[in-house]
Amino acid sequence: MENQLFGVCPYVTAQKLLQGKWAILILHALSEGTKRFNDLEREIHITHATLSSQLKYMEKEGLVNRRVYPEVPPRVEYSLTAMGRRFTPVLQSIRLWGEEYIEFLKENRK
Repeated sequence: MENQLFGVCPYVTAQKLLQGKWAILILHALSEGTKRFNDLEREIHITHATLSSQLKYMEKEGLVNRRVYPEVPPRVEYSLTAMGRRFTPVLQSIRLWGEEYIEFLKENRK
């Protein structure tokens, strides 16, 4: 049923695009600006294979740009596309909600 709803239901579409536990963290890191692969890997504390897979998927889906510079050794940078940048307000809302929830947990677990 999910495949029938993908591209039709906004919640299923968003969930499909944000699959993988690292997607939001990658989008957050790239919302701060263009980054090289190794910088993302260190910043997020993610394995090489997982980051590579997630970036390829997000690039295929139009959220991330991959730019390869014709240098030796090759330099590759990642940034958000215009559609990816449109997710920034959602990231800000997630951050605010997360901060509120952390406070809620502190108050309710005393």
